[in-house]
Amino acid sequence: MRLLQLALFGGIVGCVAPLMAQVDPLLAGTPRPVSCADVPPNPTPAEATCYRTTPTYDETMAYLRKVAAGAPKQVKIEGFGKTGEGRELDVVVVSKDGVFDPDALHRAKRPIVLVQNSIHAGEMDGKDACLALLRDMVVTKSKAGLLDRAVFVFIPIYNADGHERRSAYNRINQVGPEEMGWRGNGTNLNLNRDYLKADTPEARAFLAMFHHWLPDFFVDDHVTDGADFQYDVTFNMDDGPNVPVATAAWVDKVATPALEQYVNAHGHLVAPTYINFLNDTNPAEGLACNEDPPRFSTGYMILENRPGMLVELHMLKDYRTRVTGNYEILAGLMELVNKDADKLIALNAAADTEATQLGALKGAYPLELRCSGQTTPFLFHGYKYKRSLSEVSGGIRVNYSHEPVDMTLPLQMGYKITAEATLPVAYIIPAQWVKVIDVLTAHQVAIERTTAPWTAELESYQCSGMTWQDPPFEGRHPTFNGEAWRGPGKFGTCALVKETRTYPAGSAVVRLNQRLSKVAVAWLEPSAPDSAMQWGFFDSIFEQKEYGEAYVVERLAREMMAKDPQLQAEFEKRIATDPVFAANPASRLEFFYERSPWYKANRVGQYPVGRVGTADWLPLSHLAR
Repeated sequence: MRLLQLALFGGIVGCVAPLMAQVDPLLAGTPRPVSCADVPPNPTPAEATCYRTTPTYDETMAYLRKVAAGAPKQVKIEGFGKTGEGRELDVVVVSKDGVFDPDALHRAKRPIVLVQNSIHAGEMDGKDACLALLRDMVVTKSKAGLLDRAVFVFIPIYNADGHERRSAYNRINQVGPEEMGWRGNGTNLNLNRDYLKADTPEARAFLAMFHHWLPDFFVDDHVTDGADFQYDVTFNMDDGPNVPVATAAWVDKVATPALEQYVNAHGHLVAPTYINFLNDTNPAEGLACNEDPPRFSTGYMILENRPGMLVELHMLKDYRTRVTGNYEILAGLMELVNKDADKLIALNAAADTEATQLGALKGAYPLELRCSGQTTPFLFHGYKYKRSLSEVSGGIRVNYSHEPVDMTLPLQMGYKITAEATLPVAYIIPAQWVKVIDVLTAHQVAIERTTAPWTAELESYQCSGMTWQDPPFEGRHPTFNGEAWRGPGKFGTCALVKETRTYPAGSAVVRLNQRLSKVAVAWLEPSAPDSAMQWGFFDSIFEQKEYGEAYVVERLAREMMAKDPQLQAEFEKRIATDPVFAANPASRLEFFYERSPWYKANRVGQYPVGRVGTADWLPLSHLAR
């Protein structure tokens, strides 16, 4: 079959030579050869094999225990939970002077950096980078200055069960090491979709650990999928309208340029954005912006009022290049946090204060963001490529060369708000919705409980038009498209209504005057992208439990039309204009049942969470913490 050759954008002609140096090792599950001439003293397990392998869970922890034993006044290993398969989850705390108590560190205004590694356990580069950085902080002392004021806390292996599901064939897109872990945890759930709904034991353990340490800056280390390009390090920090203005300004004007300059000056090429093409089969269309809902780690950091950074090493670079690139961006971050410690701590304190004032916020609060469509020119360091019609897939194939080329691409910038809400003073959740309340408890959101039944007129939502995703996404069937290829799923609409309701004793009251107000809003506002509603925690409210038998509704329909000529006209018009409806006897009878008091008693689509408008409606004498 003759391939249809397509021209490159901008008149660039790409190299058609196959990428055998990259493709053959990739398909074989082995990395490209790396010279072992410069293995450093006191090598990490990865360095000792010249980055041919990455250590197992047991080998990783043995190395960490050895370093901690040699530097007990600077290194402490703390367990913070168990995986589903029973492996211990640990953080490693590195402090210059043996102060390992987070409260003492916060009082001393010493910023805490928390780095998470191996959440996708095939992407373990950050783990090996942290082992090397730890060694250089406390053994060789070449990076001891990074602990002058800041404290380095890292999770070596978050997805420990997935980490031990090792294979040469777990990541077809990635070059090296010889074996790598698996993306999902022991129950095949993606932990980087679980931050808000907290279905997994790992997520529950993380939340407790995070609030114990309450870090000033968070990093999540990953390796890319996607396209080929020159950069070996890319990173992204959220700066949208859901981030406090002062924090977003620091991210854009201070942190991003400082890290870009540091990494480039230390032998790597960095892109200060996550490389995500609008169209994978045509890079010329440009780069998308990155909006992070709170199912992701960095999106969740927005709810915690903390800056977070996503690091993505380039999958097609050899393992040594990736690990050392990860090392340099972490070293650059620690240098920045030491230098800007007072500013960072002040920004976080201001963000916490802002969150305590959400219940008094005037105007709408943004729940969901999308790229605005506006673009800015971005000098992209890529490779020449060719596009052709594939005789294998029948679609467009992109064949990258390794001939560098610089090109200017449109980069999407800015956001538009696609869902928003005016916020109440508090939410009240009926006591029977135990799983919904349990998630808020796991997040350590402050909750009060009513001690007696409480009746009041208040706002809530009436919801309709939902469809659920099929096949499952993260073990659920949400009302959103979890990934682009998984659909359909449609949220529908939730309209505000005001009505009198009674809430039983033990109902949960969540006030928006606390540091974690944003967590409560993201979980309880139904149109928020990772709300309890969207993830299916309230699916049963859409189930109709009582029905009318046909012979009963036949009589009811005639009575209703006799009393209401306008209803009869509406029914007849529907028959005349909707042949599917006209041909379905059940639908014709349901038309009348849905307009009767009996249907209303079903409460189909009635959102059970109430929005409390004034604090006076909930006297403290009726509440118990």
